[in-house]
Amino acid sequence: MRIPNHIGIIPDGNRRWAVGKGLSKEKGYEIGLDPGLVLFKLCQQVGIKEITYYGFTTDNTKRPTEQRKAFTDACINAVKMLSKEDASLLVVGNKDSPMFPKELLPFTSRKAFGNGRMRVNFLVNYGWEWDLNHLKVGDPTKKNIINYIKSYDVSRVDLIIRWGGRRRLSGFLPVQSIYADFYVVDDYWPDFEPEHFFQALRWYNEQDITLGG
Repeated sequence: MRIPNHIGIIPDGNRRWAVGKGLSKEKGYEIGLDPGLVLFKLCQQVGIKEITYYGFTTDNTKRPTEQRKAFTDACINAVKMLSKEDASLLVVGNKDSPMFPKELLPFTSRKAFGNGRMRVNFLVNYGWEWDLNHLKVGDPTKKNIINYIKSYDVSRVDLIIRWGGRRRLSGFLPVQSIYADFYVVDDYWPDFEPEHFFQALRWYNEQDITLGG
């Protein structure tokens, strides 16, 4: 089976899951922590080299205070959990904004934990406009656009898996996702099952990867 080098994860559906369980919307975020760790270990097992989790966006910070606090706390706890694994961790997002959690500032430069074999990126207070902002002041003679985006230390994504049934990128790494295959899981992220991941890999294996050629 052809395994993607880098997968992107959009863990959507937390609020809808909570409402369906008769809970307030913010209760859905913490439930997504364990699935994230399980998925990390599955990626290790199959030999994926890099994974990027979509934590929260600059647009998400417009949500009610209790929801904002809940998904921020979930991101902090997720990064702390992953720092106990064999991972090379990087948090990417607008760290100059008051919405960026100060607890994650030490992770805004890549740090290796354990043997650091797998690269793990976490998008926190991330916005595509923030990411691409430097392009307008970059040297137009420079051919490599990657030198001018703030997420420059994140490689090209091969496969994006989105839970929650939505068919959109929601601003996820627009440069790195340019040739990514996109797989949608209709189940909500808190209902994660390992089989979702393996189905996505089997589907990816069947795709014709040409990169435009």
